[in-house]
Amino acid sequence: MPEPTDFTSRFTSRRGLLFGTAAVGAGALLVGCTSNESDDEPAANDQPAADDKPGKQVTIGFAGPQADHGWLNAINDNAKSRAKKYSDVTLEITEGSNDTAAQIGQIETLINKKVDVLVVLPADGKALTQVGLKAMRAGIPVINLDRIFNTPQAYRCWIGGDNYGMGLNAGHYIGEKLKDKADATVIELAGLDNLELTKQRTEGFDAALKNYPNIKKVARQAAEFTVESGQAKMAQLLQAQSKFDALWNHDDDQGVGALRAIEQAGRDDFLMVGGAGALSAFQAIKQDDGVLKATVLYPPTMAASAIDLARALGQGKGVGGMAEFEIPASITLYSAVVDKTNIDQYMSTGFK
Repeated sequence: MPEPTDFTSRFTSRRGLLFGTAAVGAGALLVGCTSNESDDEPAANDQPAADDKPGKQVTIGFAGPQADHGWLNAINDNAKSRAKKYSDVTLEITEGSNDTAAQIGQIETLINKKVDVLVVLPADGKALTQVGLKAMRAGIPVINLDRIFNTPQAYRCWIGGDNYGMGLNAGHYIGEKLKDKADATVIELAGLDNLELTKQRTEGFDAALKNYPNIKKVARQAAEFTVESGQAKMAQLLQAQSKFDALWNHDDDQGVGALRAIEQAGRDDFLMVGGAGALSAFQAIKQDDGVLKATVLYPPTMAASAIDLARALGQGKGVGGMAEFEIPASITLYSAVVDKTNIDQYMSTGFK
């Protein structure tokens, strides 16, 4: 629905330029904090990336879904630990819920508390769009984390992972490993097929494989992002496919179950690439005595970066290391491939 003509002027006068137009494309990674000079001076965005000097006090409301998955629990942990770094940040965090009505209620409570900035990872982006709009209209800028609202008017900045890029990088990694093998075959253990992110991961994977005419995908099975479903669906794949050269598994949590099924079947004749960046996957990659050779990141550190962005908004600053005076409108994190060559660099980011 179109906004009243005086909406933007009222909105920006209350909170200062909430609707930025700068965007960072795929591959950009927020590592900076805010610059913290006096409010009387223009922001100088050439500060070091880890500028922790205290600034204006900011209360950040954080609302996410129920932490019923390792990655979602890591999202909460990253947000909490990042906020603790800053003496000028107070974090108001909700219990989290997968029930959209309950999460909407939690966010409305934060709006009524008049927090300075909201960070929201919606259980369902479409269903929570209206409450995002409500916060923005109340003069509370919203950092939309990962699952995106239906309209950019419901958030000031979106930050999240690159699902298509996950599939793309997994496909290229496998492709490079198998490029010299004639008639190579791969299989895919996907996530929930009713989620758009699962479709995007598969699309990226298929796009990458088109660069390797010697490789054919011979099977795909959807699981449910759980250990139990990973084990059951992987067992089915192994029974149906007596021989293949590589497996891409969309999620490291369901990968725990997949590895159990692989061990039970006594199979070690292929390489496996995981997804997300769980600590268990990192440890298996480092140990290097099984089929799991790499995982493609979907970094839960995005929640820590969301706190940085929220702090910047609350203090009217930009992002350290960038020239602009405002934070970007969009940040897509890069899906790095982690294998034994770089595992030590990423080990500390692994989630349980």
